[in-house]
Amino acid sequence: MSKLLILGAGGHGKVVAEIATKMKKWNEIAFLDDNEKLKEVNRYKVIDKINSYKSYKEIYKNAFVAIGNNQLRLKLIENLLDEGFNIPVLIHPFTAISSNVSIDKGTVIMPGAVINANTVIGKGCIINTSVSIDHDCTLSDGVHISPGVHVGGTVSIGTCTWICIGSSISNNVEIGNNVVIAAGAAVVKNVPNNVLVAGVPAEVKKNLE
Repeated sequence: MSKLLILGAGGHGKVVAEIATKMKKWNEIAFLDDNEKLKEVNRYKVIDKINSYKSYKEIYKNAFVAIGNNQLRLKLIENLLDEGFNIPVLIHPFTAISSNVSIDKGTVIMPGAVINANTVIGKGCIINTSVSIDHDCTLSDGVHISPGVHVGGTVSIGTCTWICIGSSISNNVEIGNNVVIAAGAAVVKNVPNNVLVAGVPAEVKKNLE
């Protein structure tokens, strides 16, 4: 048993802390957050600001970034790795994940998620509540998949893409980097980099560059 430091004490951080507790690997969990009014969140102490993480690397050898912004989350993960922190993978016990799935550091998988064979999940991803990801998918670093999303087989999703709540991705689709898939969208064809797509079927609505 050891200690875990969580960067970010917002709503996402609360869920991350509860998952870490259910995993029963850490005997102490604490937050770093920039909201000076926060002293405690759901019985977990807020001990300092986010950028103070260097001061705690001898006490908390394990750290996790619980920040929704994909780019910032990845940047902080790289900073923590550079400082020698161990970055765990957090998986809620109520999930169904194939033994042939690969999951990189700093990713969290929330309750009800189902991930099928030969899927590869990158660093710092968020796989939210009741998500299904079928076989042979590839999720690059910093992908955020919101609750209730269904991803078909052999789908690739680029770096820092956000797939919003309740959307569906058809089989054999390639989604680019820094894409936003709007809530409830049905993606049935490839999506280029840096765009917002929405609708049924989903179409490009906005360039995000």
